[in-house]
Amino acid sequence: MTDRYLIVGLGNPGREYADTRHNVGFQCVDALAATHRLTFNKVQAKAILADGLIGDRQVTLAKPQTYMNLSGESVSALMNFYKLTPDALIVISDDLDIPLGTLRIRITGSAGGQNGLKNIIQHLGTQDFARIRIGIGRPPGRMDAAAYVLQAFGKDERALADDAIQRATAAIGTWLTDGIAIAMTRYNGTGEPAKPPSPPKPRISQAPSIDG
Repeated sequence: MTDRYLIVGLGNPGREYADTRHNVGFQCVDALAATHRLTFNKVQAKAILADGLIGDRQVTLAKPQTYMNLSGESVSALMNFYKLTPDALIVISDDLDIPLGTLRIRITGSAGGQNGLKNIIQHLGTQDFARIRIGIGRPPGRMDAAAYVLQAFGKDERALADDAIQRATAAIGTWLTDGIAIAMTRYNGTGEPAKPPSPPKPRISQAPSIDG
Protein backbone atom coordinates (compact mmCIF):
# COMPACT_ATOMS: atom_id res chain seq x y z
CA MET A 1 0.00 0.00 0.00
CA THR A 2 1.37 3.39 -0.96
CA ASP A 3 2.04 6.08 1.67
CA ARG A 4 0.68 8.88 -0.52
CA TYR A 5 -1.78 9.30 -3.38
CA LEU A 6 -1.55 11.95 -6.08
CA ILE A 7 -4.90 13.24 -7.36
CA VAL A 8 -4.53 15.47 -10.41
CA GLY A 9 -7.23 17.63 -11.94
CA LEU A 10 -6.53 18.86 -15.45
CA GLY A 11 -7.29 22.35 -16.73
CA ASN A 12 -5.85 25.68 -17.77
CA PRO A 13 -4.59 28.32 -15.30
CA GLY A 14 -6.14 31.76 -15.15
CA ARG A 15 -9.47 33.21 -14.09
CA GLU A 16 -10.71 33.39 -17.67
CA TYR A 17 -10.68 29.59 -17.88
CA ALA A 18 -11.99 28.77 -14.39
CA ASP A 19 -15.61 27.97 -15.31
CA THR A 20 -15.00 26.44 -18.73
CA ARG A 21 -15.76 22.88 -19.79
CA HIS A 22 -12.05 22.16 -20.25
CA ASN A 23 -11.43 22.96 -16.58
CA VAL A 24 -13.81 20.41 -15.10
CA GLY A 25 -10.76 18.55 -13.72
CA PHE A 26 -9.70 21.65 -11.74
CA GLN A 27 -13.31 22.07 -10.60
CA CYS A 28 -13.36 18.50 -9.34
CA VAL A 29 -10.22 18.76 -7.20
CA ASP A 30 -11.49 22.11 -5.87
CA ALA A 31 -14.70 20.35 -4.80
CA LEU A 32 -12.68 17.51 -3.28
CA ALA A 33 -10.55 19.99 -1.31
CA ALA A 34 -13.65 21.80 -0.04
CA THR A 35 -15.30 18.56 1.04
CA HIS A 36 -12.26 17.43 3.04
CA ARG A 37 -11.14 20.89 4.21
CA LEU A 38 -7.88 20.91 2.31
CA THR A 39 -6.27 24.14 1.11
CA PHE A 40 -4.36 24.82 -2.10
CA ASN A 41 -1.48 26.72 -0.54
CA LYS A 42 1.71 25.34 -2.06
CA VAL A 43 3.37 25.66 -5.47
CA GLN A 44 5.71 22.92 -6.63
CA ALA A 45 6.65 21.24 -9.91
CA LYS A 46 4.60 23.77 -11.91
CA ALA A 47 1.45 22.91 -9.96
CA ILE A 48 -0.68 24.33 -7.15
CA LEU A 49 -0.97 21.72 -4.39
CA ALA A 50 -3.13 20.85 -1.40
CA ASP A 51 -1.82 18.27 1.07
CA GLY A 52 -3.78 16.45 3.74
CA LEU A 53 -5.89 13.44 4.58
CA ILE A 54 -8.94 11.95 2.91
CA GLY A 55 -10.13 9.42 5.44
CA ASP A 56 -6.89 7.89 6.67
CA ARG A 57 -5.05 8.27 3.35
CA GLN A 58 -2.36 10.88 2.81
CA VAL A 59 -3.09 12.73 -0.43
CA THR A 60 -1.72 15.50 -2.58
CA LEU A 61 -4.21 17.28 -4.81
CA ALA A 62 -2.64 18.98 -7.81
CA LYS A 63 -3.67 21.53 -10.42
CA PRO A 64 -0.89 21.72 -13.05
CA GLN A 65 -0.23 25.29 -14.18
CA THR A 66 1.46 24.33 -17.46
CA TYR A 67 -1.74 24.62 -19.53
CA MET A 68 -3.57 21.48 -20.52
CA ASN A 69 -1.35 20.25 -23.34
CA LEU A 70 1.78 20.16 -21.15
CA SER A 71 0.24 18.61 -18.04
CA GLY A 72 2.71 15.73 -18.11
CA GLU A 73 5.62 18.01 -17.22
CA SER A 74 4.08 18.73 -13.85
CA VAL A 75 2.67 15.27 -13.17
CA SER A 76 5.91 13.45 -13.93
CA ALA A 77 7.89 15.87 -11.73
CA LEU A 78 5.49 15.31 -8.83
CA MET A 79 5.60 11.54 -9.28
CA ASN A 80 9.40 11.66 -9.17
CA PHE A 81 9.52 13.99 -6.18
CA TYR A 82 7.20 11.84 -4.07
CA LYS A 83 8.68 8.61 -5.47
CA LEU A 84 5.24 7.35 -6.49
CA THR A 85 4.30 4.45 -8.73
CA PRO A 86 1.42 4.71 -11.24
CA ASP A 87 -0.99 2.87 -8.92
CA ALA A 88 -0.86 5.91 -6.62
CA LEU A 89 -2.04 8.32 -9.34
CA ILE A 90 -5.52 9.27 -10.48
CA VAL A 91 -6.18 11.95 -13.10
CA ILE A 92 -9.49 13.78 -13.64
CA SER A 93 -10.20 15.32 -17.03
CA ASP A 94 -12.97 16.45 -19.36
CA ASP A 95 -14.00 14.31 -22.34
CA LEU A 96 -15.77 15.45 -25.50
CA ASP A 97 -16.81 11.97 -26.52
CA ILE A 98 -18.81 11.21 -23.38
CA PRO A 99 -22.31 12.62 -22.82
CA LEU A 100 -22.54 15.57 -20.45
CA GLY A 101 -22.68 14.45 -16.82
CA THR A 102 -21.45 10.90 -17.47
CA LEU A 103 -18.42 9.47 -15.67
CA ARG A 104 -16.03 7.01 -17.22
CA ILE A 105 -13.56 5.56 -14.72
CA ARG A 106 -10.73 3.39 -16.00
CA ILE A 107 -7.61 1.77 -14.59
CA THR A 108 -5.68 2.18 -17.85
CA GLY A 109 -6.21 3.15 -21.47
CA SER A 110 -5.24 5.49 -24.26
CA ALA A 111 -5.58 9.26 -24.15
CA GLY A 112 -8.68 9.07 -26.32
CA GLY A 113 -7.91 12.43 -27.92
CA GLN A 114 -7.54 14.28 -24.58
CA ASN A 115 -4.27 16.21 -24.94
CA GLY A 116 -3.59 16.50 -21.21
CA LEU A 117 -3.83 12.74 -20.76
CA LYS A 118 -1.74 12.25 -23.90
CA ASN A 119 1.06 14.40 -22.50
CA ILE A 120 0.96 12.62 -19.13
CA ILE A 121 1.24 9.23 -20.85
CA GLN A 122 4.21 10.50 -22.87
CA HIS A 123 6.05 11.79 -19.80
CA LEU A 124 5.35 8.80 -17.57
CA GLY A 125 6.03 6.26 -20.30
CA THR A 126 2.91 4.32 -19.35
CA GLN A 127 -0.85 4.56 -19.67
CA ASP A 128 -1.41 2.28 -16.68
CA PHE A 129 -2.80 4.81 -14.21
CA ALA A 130 -6.35 5.43 -13.02
CA ARG A 131 -8.36 8.21 -14.57
CA ILE A 132 -11.83 9.71 -14.27
CA ARG A 133 -13.23 11.28 -17.40
CA ILE A 134 -16.12 13.66 -16.93
CA GLY A 135 -18.29 13.94 -20.02
CA ILE A 136 -18.88 17.40 -21.44
CA GLY A 137 -20.63 16.28 -24.64
CA ARG A 138 -19.98 17.22 -28.25
CA PRO A 139 -20.21 20.79 -29.58
CA PRO A 140 -23.46 21.65 -31.34
CA GLY A 141 -23.65 21.77 -35.13
CA ARG A 142 -20.35 22.64 -36.77
CA MET A 143 -18.94 24.50 -33.80
CA ASP A 144 -15.18 24.11 -33.43
CA ALA A 145 -14.27 21.74 -30.59
CA ALA A 146 -11.45 24.00 -29.35
CA ALA A 147 -13.88 26.90 -28.99
CA TYR A 148 -16.49 24.67 -27.34
CA VAL A 149 -14.24 23.38 -24.55
CA LEU A 150 -13.19 26.93 -23.67
CA GLN A 151 -16.78 28.05 -23.14
CA ALA A 152 -18.48 28.10 -19.76
CA PHE A 153 -21.23 25.59 -19.08
CA GLY A 154 -24.74 26.82 -19.76
CA LYS A 155 -27.17 27.02 -16.82
CA ASP A 156 -28.76 23.61 -17.44
CA GLU A 157 -25.38 22.10 -18.29
CA ARG A 158 -23.89 23.43 -15.06
CA ALA A 159 -26.31 21.40 -12.95
CA LEU A 160 -25.37 18.19 -14.77
CA ALA A 161 -21.67 18.99 -14.55
CA ASP A 162 -21.88 19.72 -10.81
CA ASP A 163 -23.68 16.43 -10.22
CA ALA A 164 -20.94 14.58 -12.12
CA ILE A 165 -18.26 16.39 -10.12
CA GLN A 166 -19.89 15.34 -6.85
CA ARG A 167 -20.05 11.73 -8.01
CA ALA A 168 -16.41 11.93 -9.11
CA THR A 169 -15.35 13.12 -5.64
CA ALA A 170 -17.27 10.20 -4.12
CA ALA A 171 -15.56 7.84 -6.58
CA ILE A 172 -12.16 9.13 -5.50
CA GLY A 173 -13.02 8.37 -1.87
CA THR A 174 -13.98 4.84 -2.88
CA TRP A 175 -10.76 4.48 -4.92
CA LEU A 176 -8.72 5.43 -1.86
CA THR A 177 -10.47 3.04 0.52
CA ASP A 178 -11.68 0.14 -1.61
CA GLY A 179 -9.73 0.31 -4.89
CA ILE A 180 -10.40 1.36 -8.45
CA ALA A 181 -12.43 -1.72 -9.40
CA ILE A 182 -15.13 -0.97 -6.83
CA ALA A 183 -15.10 2.72 -7.77
CA MET A 184 -15.71 1.72 -11.38
CA THR A 185 -18.60 -0.54 -10.43
CA ARG A 186 -20.31 2.08 -8.29
CA TYR A 187 -19.79 5.26 -10.26
CA ASN A 188 -19.32 4.57 -13.97
CA GLY A 189 -22.16 6.01 -16.02
CA THR A 190 -24.71 8.73 -15.39
CA GLY A 191 -25.52 8.04 -11.77
CA GLU A 192 -29.21 7.59 -12.54
CA PRO A 193 -30.85 4.95 -10.37
CA ALA A 194 -31.84 1.75 -12.09
CA LYS A 195 -35.49 1.57 -13.01
CA PRO A 196 -37.45 -0.79 -10.76
CA PRO A 197 -38.91 -3.82 -12.48
CA SER A 198 -42.45 -3.45 -13.70
CA PRO A 199 -44.96 -4.93 -11.28
CA PRO A 200 -46.64 -8.11 -12.47
CA LYS A 201 -50.00 -7.68 -14.06
CA PRO A 202 -52.83 -8.66 -11.74
CA ARG A 203 -54.49 -11.90 -12.58
CA ILE A 204 -58.14 -11.51 -13.45
CA SER A 205 -60.05 -14.41 -11.99
CA GLN A 206 -63.07 -15.69 -13.81
CA ALA A 207 -66.22 -15.06 -11.83
CA PRO A 208 -68.02 -18.33 -11.10
CA SER A 209 -71.14 -18.83 -13.10
CA ILE A 210 -74.45 -19.10 -11.25
CA ASP A 211 -76.96 -21.65 -12.50
CA GLY A 212 -80.53 -20.45 -12.17
